[in-house]
Amino acid sequence: MPDFLLAIPVFNESQHLDAVLREAREYCPNILVINDGSTDGTARLLDRETSLCVITHAENRGYGKSLADAFAFAQRRDYRWLITMDCDEQHEAAHIPRFMAAAEADNADIISGTRYSNGYAAAADAPPDRREINQKITALLNDCLGLHITDAFCGFKAYRVSALRHIHITVPGYAMPMQFWVQAARAGLRVCEVPIRLIYNDPTRHFGGLLDDPAIRLQHYLEVLRKELSVPSIATIRDDCGSQLPSDTCSTFRS
Repeated sequence: MPDFLLAIPVFNESQHLDAVLREAREYCPNILVINDGSTDGTARLLDRETSLCVITHAENRGYGKSLADAFAFAQRRDYRWLITMDCDEQHEAAHIPRFMAAAEADNADIISGTRYSNGYAAAADAPPDRREINQKITALLNDCLGLHITDAFCGFKAYRVSALRHIHITVPGYAMPMQFWVQAARAGLRVCEVPIRLIYNDPTRHFGGLLDDPAIRLQHYLEVLRKELSVPSIATIRDDCGSQLPSDTCSTFRS
């Protein structure tokens, strides 16, 4: 059984792709790139690569769908651990050994990066709306699910692949963490965090469409969370969790 697979979702990251792959290869030789319908030349760059696996979406299908594909790939190929990181150079490949070391310690199923281990107030470089939404959602998830995380949205993570049989991602976009954390809590997966450096190279970067409005984005996250909490399960989550939400919340493959 191979040990570690590194998965990198990509959407129009041609300006960063070569550098990210070059640095990532220093720490993990097994790399999967999910090209989520890029239109900027990313596909041409990937065509030159011969030592990685690529999943290509014919059109943009969303961050959650890209991660769901990575989860399925890692399970099919019998990897022990899956590490995910972004391709915009806001995740430093030099931190990959931290996740590997935490995985080898063998006392967690989910190893989640945190950019806020010293508190949200200290993270002055983060765009205020992202910092505030992250803080609100993280606190709500902790209270509802009994978690003890400090960064609900960090995409730099390591997953024990055998634990992913409990995770069934159907939310295709950026609200995917709402579904993920509920399912992880229901399955009793063990979670620990690894501090990483907070980097925002482009604080004006868009989510796209209506989600660029922070109020609408928060509303969307709460609606997805409410829906996931309503899914029947034999596992136990606090019965009053849903009542704590605000009342107005309403490919191709090459390897």
